[in-house]
Amino acid sequence: MSNNGVDSGNGGVQSVDRALYVLELLARRGEAGVTELASDIGVHKSTVSRLLAALEDRELVEQAFERGKYRLGFGILRLANAVSGRLDVTRQGREICERLALEVGETVNIAVLRSEYAVNVDQARGPAAISTHNWVGELTPLHATSSGKVLLAFMSPDARRELLADAGLRRFTEHTITSVERLETQLQDVPRTGYVVSLEELEHGLNAVAAPIRDHLGGVIAALSVSGPAYRLTVDRVREIAPTVVSAADDVSRRMGYRG
Repeated sequence: MSNNGVDSGNGGVQSVDRALYVLELLARRGEAGVTELASDIGVHKSTVSRLLAALEDRELVEQAFERGKYRLGFGILRLANAVSGRLDVTRQGREICERLALEVGETVNIAVLRSEYAVNVDQARGPAAISTHNWVGELTPLHATSSGKVLLAFMSPDARRELLADAGLRRFTEHTITSVERLETQLQDVPRTGYVVSLEELEHGLNAVAAPIRDHLGGVIAALSVSGPAYRLTVDRVREIAPTVVSAADDVSRRMGYRG
């Protein structure tokens, strides 16, 4: 095995590994020729030519003005755009989340959809939540969290049904909603109210409220939530701060270019 790892695995994996290495080399160098790439990867020029042809078909690479040289193609942007909104929302939302955490005194999270889960990508803590759990990077169930319910609420009905069928509605506490019909009823109200709550559905003693964050096209790309212990973030307190949470999520949406 070479030290760049491109000669490992079976034929299919090996080809994918080599293709990715080609993309990495072009990203670092800007432009490179077949001979140069073949030398770096340690394979025959014909192998690199086949890889480049496949990548060119997908517009991931293109021939540069200098004949025989290749560079990254605009197809890379399609891949980057799939995650750029999720990455950018943390940058645009950081100040707003910190301000909201100070205002309500609880933990504020931004979560995005990942497969069958809501994954928290940023967190701010209020003064009363110094010792709270760090949720960043954690995958949380969609049906049992306020952020997850927001993400579910703005999916197409078919996509939501399929996702819930695959993920299942696992019971975490006696308050967890495990009925699709009951969950659907709750989700129907979210576009009208602008928020959704989770009351001890994931953990005993943990309440939360979340609102949607939209991109410049109006699509819901993330959820902003406030969570805290039920003895402090009571049902009445949740209802009280809900408009503030919606307003903060709207502020992030505007920073993401939404003008609705």
